[in-house]
Amino acid sequence: MMKGRKKGTPKTGGRIAGTPNKVTGNLREWITAFIENNRGQIQQDWLALEPKDRIVLFERLLKYSLPQLQATSLTTNFEQLTDEQLDIIIEQLKQQIQ
Repeated sequence: MMKGRKKGTPKTGGRIAGTPNKVTGNLREWITAFIENNRGQIQQDWLALEPKDRIVLFERLLKYSLPQLQATSLTTNFEQLTDEQLDIIIEQLKQQIQ
């Protein structure tokens, strides 16, 4: 028994690519209006917080305005380096230790 559509058959139904999600759009509009309508109270509440709590809240809010950085890693295959290249790396590491 075969499930789904056959390969190559055009898709039917669903949203057209690029069409915004109505629920998400409505929720974002509501949140924006809520913040705009309560800006004064939000500012008063912010000032009433202890400094450490302000920092925690600020940090939590940053993720909504700044892109999250991804961790990167650097790997080196030392077996592919020449003896001269290895000597340069060793000298640089020695200088960093001193």
